[in-house]
Amino acid sequence: MDNRFAISEYHDAAAVTKQLDELIKKPPYIIAPEKLKEYEDEYYAKKCQKSKAMIDEAMNYIPGGVQHNLAFNYPFPLVFTKADGAKLYDIDGNEYYDFLQAGGPTVLGSNPKVVRDQVIDCLNTCGPSTGLFHEFEYRLAKKICDSVPNVDMFRMLNSGSEACMVAIRIARLATKKKNIVKMGGAYHGWSDQLAYGIRVPGSKFTQAHGVPLYIFKHTQEFFPNDLDSLERVLRRNQFHGGTAAVMIEPVGPESGTRPLDKDFNKGVERLCRKYGALLIFDEVVTGFRIGMAGAQGYFGVSPDLTIFGKVIAGGYPGAGGVGGKKEYMKYLSAGIQTGDKVHKALVGGTMAGTPISCVAGYYTLEEIEKQNACQKAGQMGDRITKGLQEIIKKRNLPFVAFNQGSICHLETLGTMHFAINWKKPWQIPHILDETSIRKKEMEHYGAAYMAEGLVTLAGSRLYTSAAYTEEMIDDALARFDRVFENITVMQK
Repeated sequence: MDNRFAISEYHDAAAVTKQLDELIKKPPYIIAPEKLKEYEDEYYAKKCQKSKAMIDEAMNYIPGGVQHNLAFNYPFPLVFTKADGAKLYDIDGNEYYDFLQAGGPTVLGSNPKVVRDQVIDCLNTCGPSTGLFHEFEYRLAKKICDSVPNVDMFRMLNSGSEACMVAIRIARLATKKKNIVKMGGAYHGWSDQLAYGIRVPGSKFTQAHGVPLYIFKHTQEFFPNDLDSLERVLRRNQFHGGTAAVMIEPVGPESGTRPLDKDFNKGVERLCRKYGALLIFDEVVTGFRIGMAGAQGYFGVSPDLTIFGKVIAGGYPGAGGVGGKKEYMKYLSAGIQTGDKVHKALVGGTMAGTPISCVAGYYTLEEIEKQNACQKAGQMGDRITKGLQEIIKKRNLPFVAFNQGSICHLETLGTMHFAINWKKPWQIPHILDETSIRKKEMEHYGAAYMAEGLVTLAGSRLYTSAAYTEEMIDDALARFDRVFENITVMQK
């Protein structure tokens, strides 16, 4: 097992949480309205005219003008036409530092030639898909199993959302139990039963528009970093169908936006064993970003099932899969039937495991290991986080910057640090209103960063890659500093 990891020093979760607690007690610190208007008039109106024209036309054919939530940007989405290493380029020719990294998968940097060449060769020889077995299905699965300590077998799917759905079916078949317990605030895709307690811990079904409430009969949440909260749910479930699985993001909900103590995952594993529930690690972001052995290798935890996405196809389509121990993966067999005769989970996906996705994924993982990309990206994450902390201190701002290796957080508003206490239901409208206000201001931060040549995830999360250099990081920090020159307190 490759024991090189992106995290050089694990953060003090209690200290970070205390800072975030203080941040949300304060009124929102926002981009000064006059500066935001200057960005709109001088950058977006003058330098992004081709993007504006195309989005205006796309609005006639695409709801909201874009196909993915990550693509939205205030005051309008930009149209990107080129990705190369640590840089992105829009249709107007503007250049940006890429801290979105396609939502996390491009640990090597965007569109690396060494992977692209292999994909082009695959297209020239086999094409993108045949519907039949390809040698790289085997090679990618073996690479994942050889790298991740608790993955004996691997099944390729189309997305992380699909992988979460499949893992739940496996868990219910294997345990003969009903309930699924997830960490409040975590995102495990957008399937009906997991659209519960997303973004805001304690929010339960309030964010799940379009989903009938009866769907959540066997889904519960527990509060992040609180083992007592989890055990209360597990104990209660013993009398209501039992718990099939506990699903967690191992660095914390929303890729660690709400941080966890370093030993928390081991506590969750202990409770899963005590109550006979499977432990499911959602490593869509942490897999092959924290290290080749994933977050489970870093934390020394043995999940029963592991969710993969994004990086296992190297940023190419078809980026999802579930891996795990043989005793549970036997519920997934699609081909030759061997071993125990058990009911198989209902799983489909004609375009899962295509030659193009498996070739891209295999060579991406090979290069990540060869280049020690996880550790290099983590060092760049440390550098930008430390730099942001220095800027925050210099400008006497209440913002919070922290990181888990190359997963970096810049909390200017603390939007996702709010939680709902269901013992005090009268607070729910206030909390949801407060998060809505702050979400709007997050969009303004994202617009300011973009105008300074910085592409982030929702204005609050940054992913670094091995394509970054120290000089690039320092240049990016100077751009963040320009934004922070123009911060003011929101007036009631």
